[in-house]
Amino acid sequence: MCVLPLHLDHLKRCKNVVQKLVEDVRAKGGTVTREPGPVKGGKSIIAFVKDPDGYMFEIIQRPSTPEPLCQVMLRVGDLERSIKFYEKALGLKLLRTIDRPEYKYTIAILGYKEEDQTTILELTYNYDVTEYTKGNAYAQIAISTDDVYKSAEAVNLVTQELGGKITRQPGSIPGLNTKITSFLDPDGWKTVMVDN
Repeated sequence: MCVLPLHLDHLKRCKNVVQKLVEDVRAKGGTVTREPGPVKGGKSIIAFVKDPDGYMFEIIQRPSTPEPLCQVMLRVGDLERSIKFYEKALGLKLLRTIDRPEYKYTIAILGYKEEDQTTILELTYNYDVTEYTKGNAYAQIAISTDDVYKSAEAVNLVTQELGGKITRQPGSIPGLNTKITSFLDPDGWKTVMVDN
């Protein structure tokens, strides 16, 4: 079972049983904006709920993965550019795309392994939307790397070609035995890379 805060875009955490979570949300003062049901053309069961604070979540029931975090979804203004960015900057592979013209969106699923083996990145393009308001709820995605200096060099080259920017040059965090670098993608979503 995966739960995704929609205002943060889809951050999915695997568990089980959509219906029970929907009932729990109702019992705690939340509302259901889409009752549990199958995804058209797929095997997943989804529901949409809003917590008492007004945050929207998508709950998805699908086979679990070896990792507890199944998926992160980001809304993007140019899907092809974003696919290239994440392939080149982070080495992700495009696993598949799904175009839903009847709902006016296209998604791209990227990952380091197949969808059932690892956390995936879902990039969602809504037709004719080129920019999104970020709000103040999203902070960053963190990804481990063997060498933040080499990773920052690679990301810097990609940002020069496709947009985005390095927001923290690679280096140590004072007081910690950790090195990081951070960057924004072309849509302004932040990623931090942390030395293994």
